[in-house]
Amino acid sequence: MRYEKGRKDVSRRRITEIAAERFRRDGIAASGLAGIMSDAGLTNGAFYPHFRSKADLVRESLKAALDEQADQLRQALASGGLEAILSVYLSAEHRDNPGAGCASAALLPEVGRQPDETREMFAEQVAGLVAQFAQTLPPQTPDAQGVALGIYATLVGALQLARAVPSKAQSDRILAAGAEAARTLARAATEGSTAAEA
Repeated sequence: MRYEKGRKDVSRRRITEIAAERFRRDGIAASGLAGIMSDAGLTNGAFYPHFRSKADLVRESLKAALDEQADQLRQALASGGLEAILSVYLSAEHRDNPGAGCASAALLPEVGRQPDETREMFAEQVAGLVAQFAQTLPPQTPDAQGVALGIYATLVGALQLARAVPSKAQSDRILAAGAEAARTLARAATEGSTAAEA
């Protein structure tokens, strides 16, 4: 029985990983269960012992992708703060590989159409990411959460725009402009906290 439970856990994890990649790469609506299950090396009938519905799979795979992103963010913050995040998040490599990238940038319009349970989970995950950004700001920063939310929204929006345009030169310019806008928000917060101390 332990073998079966362990095998079921491995299969569920595999389905979730494949779905997270497919949803980010192709979109939720464009990713059918048959394709996901085939990529996972399983039959369509094997889906329902793991998940009640596609909506359940969307929620779980989105959470897994956001958890992974939070871990990557923690590592980047520890290694080099905001600049480390900017160099990874607003890079050509991230832009060109949505299936392995930020779930927010890849899926925001579709997440907004998901059931409340999924949207609530997404909001909690984003709040956690924003809290990590806020920790990089000086302790006296007025409304550190608001500044961090602005930085995160700037990064997500810049990545979405960079992926949408056909010109590589224009896309690269958008990435650079997004990075500079994020730096400007962080500098303004730092200057504001310094002025408040004076």
